[in-house]
Amino acid sequence: MEMSKKSSRLSRGLIYFFLTVWAVIVLFPFYWMILTSVKDFASYNTEYIPRFYTLNPTLQNYVDAFTSVPLGRYLLNTVIFTVATTGLMMLVIVPAAFAFARLEFRGRNLVFSLFLSLMMIPTELVIITNYVTIVNWNLRNTYLGLILPSVTSIFYIYLLKENFEAIPDELYKAAKVDGTGDLKYLLRVMVPISQPTIVTIVILKVIECWNSYVWPRLITYDSNYFLVSNGIQEIRENGLGRENTPAMMAAVVVISVPLIVLFLIFRNKIMAGVSRGGTKG
Repeated sequence: MEMSKKSSRLSRGLIYFFLTVWAVIVLFPFYWMILTSVKDFASYNTEYIPRFYTLNPTLQNYVDAFTSVPLGRYLLNTVIFTVATTGLMMLVIVPAAFAFARLEFRGRNLVFSLFLSLMMIPTELVIITNYVTIVNWNLRNTYLGLILPSVTSIFYIYLLKENFEAIPDELYKAAKVDGTGDLKYLLRVMVPISQPTIVTIVILKVIECWNSYVWPRLITYDSNYFLVSNGIQEIRENGLGRENTPAMMAAVVVISVPLIVLFLIFRNKIMAGVSRGGTKG
């Protein structure tokens, strides 16, 4: 019994040790980003050997990040793009997932299989098609051109459909007996029950929109419509310069903080939604 306890303590200690080492490895880039952002520009350039601390932190780099380039404008554009895209996507995928999960219509399984097959199309081909369409519609350098190609997702429809199918059929049949319409049943029953998965999808979509780079880079050449992802290159080239690394890091911190805070607030919902979405029955 004593040997078993010692073995259990040793294995637990090793697990905690490796988890601590892994946490340090994962968190170190964030620490280095924040540390560099508060270093004085002159002292940073005189560091022949990088220092893992600073005795004279400064917030001047954050002031430079907002005054040297329109960082506030980039953040506003990103917020508009993220909120509009996520909201429109939810209006599309929630009814679509409900239709595939609960409504009976001819060819439902075939249509859903065709939807899933679209996930096998390379992203590059989809981008080319979307680009040609947006250009033909004269929607370059517009919010609509940024938003339209991202208002649906086959994967999120599939994830939400699996979650809806896990809800017992008896609830739907009882609601139909009481005269409840499909839309009312969806909003009053299925959406509240599936809240963890829906919150997870919203958070993942927000992160996807916030980090979107290729499409905004293709569809916008006017800096008034730049997002933070493609605006950061403009900051580096025409704003702060290649040498002002501390100010660049300050801009990156400002861009990264909203996502980090969002994840910390909703991390339990995300974990619950992912585990629930992957379990049926």
